[in-house]
Amino acid sequence: MSHIAPHKGRTRPSTERGRSDSASVTARLDRIPVWPYERKLLWIIGAGYFFAFFDIVTISFAAPVIATQFNVSKSTVTLSVTSSLIGYIIGAFADSTIADKWGRKLSLGISVAVFSLGTVLAAASTNVTELIVFRFIAGLGIGAEIAAVTTYIGELSPARLRGRYTSWATTAAYAGFSVVPFIARGLVPTFASGWRILFLIGALGGVTILFMRRDLPPSPRWLVSQGRDQEAREVVADAEETALDAIDADRLPEPEPVPDEPPAERVPVKALLRRPMAGRVALFVAIWFVYYIGNYGWLTLAPTLFTDKGYSLADSTTYLVVSGLGFLIGAYATTHFSDRFERKYSAALFAVAWAISLFVIGYFVSPLVIIVFGFIASMTIGLLVPMLYTYTAEHFSTNARATGVALSDGLGHIGGALAPLIVLGANSAWGFSASFLVMGITGLLTGALVLFGIRATGRSLEQTTA
Repeated sequence: MSHIAPHKGRTRPSTERGRSDSASVTARLDRIPVWPYERKLLWIIGAGYFFAFFDIVTISFAAPVIATQFNVSKSTVTLSVTSSLIGYIIGAFADSTIADKWGRKLSLGISVAVFSLGTVLAAASTNVTELIVFRFIAGLGIGAEIAAVTTYIGELSPARLRGRYTSWATTAAYAGFSVVPFIARGLVPTFASGWRILFLIGALGGVTILFMRRDLPPSPRWLVSQGRDQEAREVVADAEETALDAIDADRLPEPEPVPDEPPAERVPVKALLRRPMAGRVALFVAIWFVYYIGNYGWLTLAPTLFTDKGYSLADSTTYLVVSGLGFLIGAYATTHFSDRFERKYSAALFAVAWAISLFVIGYFVSPLVIIVFGFIASMTIGLLVPMLYTYTAEHFSTNARATGVALSDGLGHIGGALAPLIVLGANSAWGFSASFLVMGITGLLTGALVLFGIRATGRSLEQTTA
């Protein structure tokens, strides 16, 4: 097979025990107790995520300088945030349809290519209109990337490790968040073209990853949904061989029976129009919509809010350099306990903690408060988002999982697209504290909505969607 190969030197285990039904393939995968692929697969997937998330926040540090150079208002520049998020929604849905019909690997290649192209063009913008258009193109690819990675990693992972390895991928994403302030601090206030270089760094990284993704293994769950059981068995047999080498054993635990999932739909979105999937789409659109208003308010508007409050761009960026480390620490911490506790309760708790940190910044702002509670806010985002990505994917069947994630997360990004209008509107009408009050309230609402989801931690994906 032409994908990342397993460890060699052991005869492929005969663990299927004569069962040839499709459910046994996913049951065999779910009983594996360790990550059953080469580690470089995680690095390849994570690196693409790194540069996608790197690109999301570059605009927040570039916006004040772009506004000056293009002789427009900061609010006009933030329209590029809105256009990017509109692109995100369209790109996520379009690429997820490709993922559900033609495979996860193809969608992963398209996503990186598109966001790299859009970012290169944005770096070459000569006016704000071009910037808005090119950030829209970049958004197409970023939305596609997030939906594709969430689906792909969740389907490759054994059931009891799904949260851990989705969180590993998201840790790489938040590493992208965390390094942007450091690079922006050295480039944007110092060089006239510093923001262009910042954009290009993300684009060139994405192009590199595009070529590294050619040999990724296909999702065995997607293969089963397409009726390609023999190919799925080959992928899982390779995974079993790698796992046995890793644990130095001759046998794996016996697979537990799991329900069959419905076959692939000619039009994947049709599967989401039936119960219980339709209700789950509605719930997660609401969760992501509310959450992204505050999330994107913090991620993309914090430098603007702090400069309007009277802090210099250099000082604001310095504060956010320190607080931004929380993204990485939070996401890494999630890899250690995401599968130990029921995700929906943990997610609700972190959403409330995020809200409280924003309230403190809004009403007691000072350099020390920005650093300390900005770190807490960033850390809770790092804790919450990996869990929400994992939890969202667990609610949809394989025949439309990528589309379900894309619709939920993508339509939810309408909230992110509205964030500049809502948050900056509150800032203009009622002041700095009101903007953080609005963002904090979205955290409380997110925590409440998550509690309406199912219990999914540690269960087979086929069980959560049966």
